[in-house]
Amino acid sequence: MSKTILDEQAISRALTRIAHEIIERNKGIEDCILVGIKTRGVYIAQRLANRIEEIEGKKVDIGEIDITLYRDDLSHRTKDEQPEIKGTSIDIEITNKKVILVDDVLYTGRTARAALDALIDLGRPAHIQLAVLIDRGHRELPIRPDFVGKNVPTSNSEVVEAKLHEVDGIEEIIITQKTSL
Repeated sequence: MSKTILDEQAISRALTRIAHEIIERNKGIEDCILVGIKTRGVYIAQRLANRIEEIEGKKVDIGEIDITLYRDDLSHRTKDEQPEIKGTSIDIEITNKKVILVDDVLYTGRTARAALDALIDLGRPAHIQLAVLIDRGHRELPIRPDFVGKNVPTSNSEVVEAKLHEVDGIEEIIITQKTSL
């Protein structure tokens, strides 16, 4: 059984709010770069960039980062037991820029930590901020988002899934119970 915690309209409103907050906190978008964490964070970053452009009338640079090799819980997904690498694409220098990492769901903080490590390997940003659509709590690391679409208190027996049109063909955030193996 699943429960929808954000529908398509609520996701859209949350992204608009986050876009305004990013602009306000950074006093505009000069020297800002949105970097989406693969996979769904990339699409959320693209949507935020579109909203920011609508509001500010200027484009914000975007990039995407693959954190696979930076995970401390690396899982093997290919037939030959090698990690599945999706690639990083940041075509702009990040040194001395304000980088906003973007992801769908913040849980333990391990994905964000891996993204920080991957980002630092590319340069030395002036600031790094974190934007997430959902913050569900249960942090294992001292990581806090700067921009949140919705805080959703959960238990460890629950799973929060972001489903986006670009990946899943549907637009919703749901909460379900973990399935036993």
